[in-house]
Amino acid sequence: MINMKKEKTLLIMAAGIGSRFGGLKQLEKVGPNGEYIIDYSIYDAIRAGFTKVVFVIKEEMLEEFKETIGRIIEPFIKVDYAFQNNDYIPSRFKPLLKKRTKPLGTAYAIYCAKDKINEPFIVINADDFYGLDAFLKASEYLDNIIYNHYGIIAYKLINTLSPNGVCKRGIMEVGNNKLSKITECKVVAKKNKIVASSLYSNNGIEIDEDTLVSMNLLVFSPDIFDILNEELSLFLSLHQKNLDDFEFQIPDILDTCLKKNIKTIDVIKTTSTWYGMTYKEDQKDVEKAIKDLIEKGVYKEKLWITI
Repeated sequence: MINMKKEKTLLIMAAGIGSRFGGLKQLEKVGPNGEYIIDYSIYDAIRAGFTKVVFVIKEEMLEEFKETIGRIIEPFIKVDYAFQNNDYIPSRFKPLLKKRTKPLGTAYAIYCAKDKINEPFIVINADDFYGLDAFLKASEYLDNIIYNHYGIIAYKLINTLSPNGVCKRGIMEVGNNKLSKITECKVVAKKNKIVASSLYSNNGIEIDEDTLVSMNLLVFSPDIFDILNEELSLFLSLHQKNLDDFEFQIPDILDTCLKKNIKTIDVIKTTSTWYGMTYKEDQKDVEKAIKDLIEKGVYKEKLWITI
């Protein structure tokens, strides 16, 4: 019998240097047997029907990723790697990046996987814990993805904040479960209120704790790579004199798709609780949350023995 199982790809952005965290937070152990947050995301993705995972990493991290993550998950899912470097930068702009020390941004991280993905796919951050329901919702959307539609898994802002400092969040404006605007913001809880400000401004405004935000769990068709190709050149051209001050971020690309009326972006609410490690101090909270989920039977204590 021919296996007609649809291939579903999970793209994991794992090349960030973790400057606020103080190290490679993608490879910090949070489970009882040394599991990483990535392990739980991949485990949930497999349970939700995903068949392939592509890691976007720095090339120098390849062997460490293969030894610490790749070899463990290879029996359960196809594994591939893409490198976040300057190979995909148009040659005329490459001199602008010679002195840049931080990654160019999430939109560029996704673009670096363009030669590895030919089917609709989802994107996540390596250092965020999304929860099974989020992957199930994304998988279901992927099964029924409509031409000229993308999807975005939405969390309530109050469930995504770190008590240890400022976070970046994609603040969404939503109508009839459709995205009307998204803005990448710096968000912080202080004095019993939540304040958000643009990445390029310190003029904050108070926002409601139930505001829907993006945590970069996104559903795309492969034509996103064509959009990213066009927008990357525009971004580099616009910021060539002050490139170090800006990032090529995926929320900006989504907002551009809306402004140009080339995509409808469906907002999919999840009941999952998000956990993350923006700061080193967040790690204990993540470890406790996972321990609680194991005790509730959501995860096995030894995750990869069997699925």
